[in-house]
Amino acid sequence: MLKKLVLIQTVVPSYRIKVFEQVKNLVTNGFEVYCGNSFFDPTIKTSIDFKRDGLLKNYYLLGRRFLWQTGHWNEVFKDNVLVLSLNPRVLSHWVILLLRSLLRKRTVLWGHAWPRSGKNSKSDRLRHVMRLLANEIIVYTEQQKLELKEKMPHKKITSAPNAVLFKDEMSSDTATEVNDIIYVGRLIADKKPLLLYEGFKKAIKELPEATKLIIIGDGPERAKLLELCKRDELQDRVLLPGKVTSDELLKEYYKHTLVSASPGYVGLSITQSLGYGVPMIIARDENHSPELEAAKDGFNAVFFESNDTIDLKNQLVKLIAEKEKWLENRESIVQDCKNSYSIEIMAQAFVNLVNVN
Repeated sequence: MLKKLVLIQTVVPSYRIKVFEQVKNLVTNGFEVYCGNSFFDPTIKTSIDFKRDGLLKNYYLLGRRFLWQTGHWNEVFKDNVLVLSLNPRVLSHWVILLLRSLLRKRTVLWGHAWPRSGKNSKSDRLRHVMRLLANEIIVYTEQQKLELKEKMPHKKITSAPNAVLFKDEMSSDTATEVNDIIYVGRLIADKKPLLLYEGFKKAIKELPEATKLIIIGDGPERAKLLELCKRDELQDRVLLPGKVTSDELLKEYYKHTLVSASPGYVGLSITQSLGYGVPMIIARDENHSPELEAAKDGFNAVFFESNDTIDLKNQLVKLIAEKEKWLENRESIVQDCKNSYSIEIMAQAFVNLVNVN
């Protein structure tokens, strides 16, 4: 008998909506998502465009280090397939895992295989206990799947590579002029947008006049960037349009873009960039998210020494000088992204939990 699929999330940002809509369209016996309004990092919130099936109350404890959720307990005791986030700091998940283990109901954990501090960190001991309580685990990359399989050879582990675009949304199309450098993401200190600004400022005399730095996103660093632009009189070369969620508008920005940038840790924006055929310049030694797996040095990515504005400047100048090479490689970058990082591939991992072939 086919079962309903129920997903419990802390929040559902805008970049998750299309994935969950795809799952809902493909699941045979129903798919529901329950979530709260804000994440541990309060700058991450549930999109106002997401139509959730149930609103959860997120109670944060000890300075937002831990979380207890309510509003989903009626689903805990049902004979469904329940997917929880693989995050030991969500205390209510521990109770759900224990209860459903005793009731022999199928529970899946979805998230990062390892803590941000790495698979050999002490905190992974607690995470491992959580993994043991689940029937199955879904991780973000094939590499994480292989690594975790070594530690848990008898556990069913699958991957759902993080994606933001459908295959037919990916495109190597360009505008008449392709000159810009783009950053897309939250404007927070860990992402280091100020470092990108300083690197661009150092490079500006060696770049074509048509080259602009486009910094898309919102967050506490945006005010500082606006102030710096005004101080340095670079308002015509550095544009800060704020948060952009329109797919069509983002696609237009990428059509004019030769390279995207990740001056801090790499996140989900890399698969978006590659989906438009735009290579990314990446800080070499950061505590990157698993999406770094998508980067292939010299093919779809270039690395610079972390926190080094001179090396960032040099790599930007070199990359812009090699414009024709990167434009010729644009379609290959898109095709490579389609093969591994599409919404179709990501959604299928969840559909396979309940649909029977």
